[in-house]
Amino acid sequence: MEIEIAASQQGGFKALCFAFSDFSLKSGAFLDESGKIGLGDKQTPNSSMPEPTASIAQHYHERTKYDPRTINAKSKSPDWNQQPIPFKEYKIGSSFELKPFLTENPEEFADNPTGKWWQRISQLLFCSYGLTGMVPTIGEPHYLRAAPSAGGLYPAELYLVSRGTPLLPAGLFNYQARTHSLMHFWENDLWTKLQAACFWHPVLENTQLALIVTTVFLRSQWRYQDRAYRRMCLDTGHLLGNIDLTCAMNDYRPHLIGSFMDEGVNQVLYLDSAQEGAIAVIPLADLLEVRQNLPLAKTIIPTRAQVEYPLLADGELLSYFHQATQIDLNETMKVNWKLSPTEKQRTDKYNFPFCTKVPTATNAISWGKDLESLETTLLKRRSTRAYTGEALTIDELKQLLDFTYQPQHYVEQGLDGTPDCFDLSLVETFMVVSSVDGLEEGCYYYAPNSQELRQIRFKNFRQELHFLCLGQDLGRDAAVVLFHTADLKAAVATYGDRVYRYLHMDAGRLGQRLNLASIHLGLGVSGIAGFFDDQVNEVLGIPIDEAVLYITTFGRPQPFF
Repeated sequence: MEIEIAASQQGGFKALCFAFSDFSLKSGAFLDESGKIGLGDKQTPNSSMPEPTASIAQHYHERTKYDPRTINAKSKSPDWNQQPIPFKEYKIGSSFELKPFLTENPEEFADNPTGKWWQRISQLLFCSYGLTGMVPTIGEPHYLRAAPSAGGLYPAELYLVSRGTPLLPAGLFNYQARTHSLMHFWENDLWTKLQAACFWHPVLENTQLALIVTTVFLRSQWRYQDRAYRRMCLDTGHLLGNIDLTCAMNDYRPHLIGSFMDEGVNQVLYLDSAQEGAIAVIPLADLLEVRQNLPLAKTIIPTRAQVEYPLLADGELLSYFHQATQIDLNETMKVNWKLSPTEKQRTDKYNFPFCTKVPTATNAISWGKDLESLETTLLKRRSTRAYTGEALTIDELKQLLDFTYQPQHYVEQGLDGTPDCFDLSLVETFMVVSSVDGLEEGCYYYAPNSQELRQIRFKNFRQELHFLCLGQDLGRDAAVVLFHTADLKAAVATYGDRVYRYLHMDAGRLGQRLNLASIHLGLGVSGIAGFFDDQVNEVLGIPIDEAVLYITTFGRPQPFF
């Protein structure tokens, strides 16, 4: 949940920004760029402009930071009469209805192979991105979906490509969430073209279905301007997190592909690339067919970094950046998709011998027989509007971390122990604890390999959290505020500018697992993509070139009437 900074509503917040415009922390420890703990004032360099040799990803990140000194001048009130519709409509095509296969009795089609196949597809799509609620408004109602979206704008579109199966003809299908149906808008077999656009990824050789996630730029840019690209990628990550879990519930294994020739995939879908672009391809391996139980492969490959680019005015940055991170059409390019045993292995950081270390190993969350509780949680998930300020227990916090970062603990329940990601070794996790029984207030680094929290700062930061979350009470009243960050310069050096997409999608995927675990445990949870970037670094005491990707807040929810 995020506040919208509108000109007519800036009074109190403007004063707050002014009061904090020279924001700095005068107490507590901090980590300097060498990783050493220091005391006293930590000076933050002026980050209003990127370094001269910054890549376009670094430039975009710096340009789209929220700064308390400039946010009011840069903020524009959206024209609510021009809000884009969050659904695609097709004037021609045939519809495959999925509602008849949504049943409360999972065994209804046990003796009907055709019905069972359609039940699996229906549940997969509905629990991933279906409509799960409606808010009455003047005019058209506002629909809520299984995957959260910043501002409820839902820029992601979900397509299904069929190679041709006995039950689903070859061609292109768009998932129509309003009617829970598949619109068959192109009947020819395009699988070979999809394979070529994905550099002949080996998983596509042995599968019959693939999901493609696209993003419709204007849906989010209409409200969030150039910074919308961050939110689009985070929203896609939420959806990918759902797809991981709903596939496991329905005996599919999603294989993620992030590196593909963008224009090639866009052409497969017949998209207007200026309005909408593919952002992830997910072949679906049917685990009920032996030959589709496939080995894992790479999800991404290194691409170029662009350090020369024109001067870009506000409003031009998003479209230019998306185009700059595309992989050009190149039919002669060969890719080795074989996954190395040591690839993407992460290393825990901030392992100081004298810092407080709190083990987080715990019992796995139980999702019930046949993952029934997981399905219920997917459909009832909502973002929390307000917290009471009351404490969480340390056991609750441990279970949140366990489900999010230790998927291997859930294999016995039927979930994937090694779900595909882009590169989680690039994403770090910090949290600020304000109120957890059995845990000291302060900042912590989460070490997923060691399964422990490592305390790096010692203070109650509620006031600072309220400020850096743009004055949202969610930041102040949450028991825990969790941050995903990445060393953007190092990430770009490894994968090129396209890594910016991967980082935010991976952060969004982790955020969705946090969302679901919180709801299942009866806690409140809300993601925040709008924050004062550099002030987050100050609170956490981390180098200024560590990019903040996403914030997730947890706490005891206030009753909502």
